[in-house]
Amino acid sequence: MATPATQLAVSRTKYAVAPILMQVLLGMLYSWSVFRGPLAKAYGWTNVQTSDPFSYSILALVAGTILGGLWQDRSGPRLVASVGGVLVGVGWVLSAIFGRNPSALIVTYGCVVGLGTGFGYVAPIATLVKWFPDKRGMMVGLAVMGIGVSPLVFAPLIERLIGKDPAQFATTIPSTFVVIAIISVIGVVTAAQFCKAPPAGWRPAGWQPKAAAVSARENTPPGGMLATWQFYALWVVYFLGASVGLTAISQVAPLAGTMPKTAVSAGAAVGIVAIFNGFGRLVWGSVSDRLGRVRTMLTMGLCAAIACAFVVRGATSLAQLLVGLCVGVFAFGGYLALMPSLTADYYGPKNMGANYGLVFTAFGISGFLVPKYFAHLVDRAKAAGNIAAGYNQVYLILAGMAVVCALVSLALRPPRGSKQAG
Repeated sequence: MATPATQLAVSRTKYAVAPILMQVLLGMLYSWSVFRGPLAKAYGWTNVQTSDPFSYSILALVAGTILGGLWQDRSGPRLVASVGGVLVGVGWVLSAIFGRNPSALIVTYGCVVGLGTGFGYVAPIATLVKWFPDKRGMMVGLAVMGIGVSPLVFAPLIERLIGKDPAQFATTIPSTFVVIAIISVIGVVTAAQFCKAPPAGWRPAGWQPKAAAVSARENTPPGGMLATWQFYALWVVYFLGASVGLTAISQVAPLAGTMPKTAVSAGAAVGIVAIFNGFGRLVWGSVSDRLGRVRTMLTMGLCAAIACAFVVRGATSLAQLLVGLCVGVFAFGGYLALMPSLTADYYGPKNMGANYGLVFTAFGISGFLVPKYFAHLVDRAKAAGNIAAGYNQVYLILAGMAVVCALVSLALRPPRGSKQAG
């Protein structure tokens, strides 16, 4: 007969599988670059217009993460994730109806899909740090790996659904949005039913937290976290690290399109980069459990800087370009695993949803401002007849940001006395 401890061990495994499946579906948000070329050809949109919906989706993703985090801390992850799945589906359907207007697409895809993705994103992460306090880095990395590798599955599918005939894009783009909506609602809402937090005070059998982790930080509320300098250091590191990765992800398909024709399509290039993005989350998260979070982030920042230098338009082939992009997003993936883990390490698991939501604003503001700014640089260079110089400038700046990110991460130390929840 199974003992309660055995039953909980089985539950741990089950609650690790559902978040991964959910994140794979939510990760269709990151396949946006596949739509950019067809949208530009179908409606004559500029580089900025095709990138704007993605920028706003990241901003809405943050809002959803904060609101969903607060909500799930009170009502549990199942309801929040289910609502997120419904919102994602509604947003894609509305995009199919109103997506011929760039401003409307910002609202439907950018705001509605982004908000729903935020609800679905935060719930399983907050659940996992409670079920796996002994393996936070690895398990959060495994969960967010799903959203990172999602384009590997869905980018080629989306590319096939859209087709290659520009004359048909005005029809195939909306129909693709509808297909994505159906997949999202069924998959995310089903996976959400397996999201459940462990009993209060539960710990894995035989595991004891390190002495440094047992302190007033255990139940730090959002206000207490905001009173520590570590929050702002985490925010800066996250902002800079995300800037490199989000810019690279948003430019994979357009950059691949500037290369000499090869057997690798833009959609396939997105999928290849997605592999490194996804596995970077698992690898760096697992490494951080052993090497330590700060040392791991230092290494990630240096890898990103080297990758950006490699992408600088000395890259004369798609293969060389992909090497640089893949290494860059491999490093970027680690921030998605380490930041939730560091938030729980520094401020405890009780208010993880709300606390990580606030840290996650760095990711959202980066996603909203930085790729859009670099899109302007590329458009300006394209208008001047030298698009290569535009990309060259973008990745030189990103290389500098990655170096600063690595240096700031060296300052991180656990808080000594955050305020306890009342």
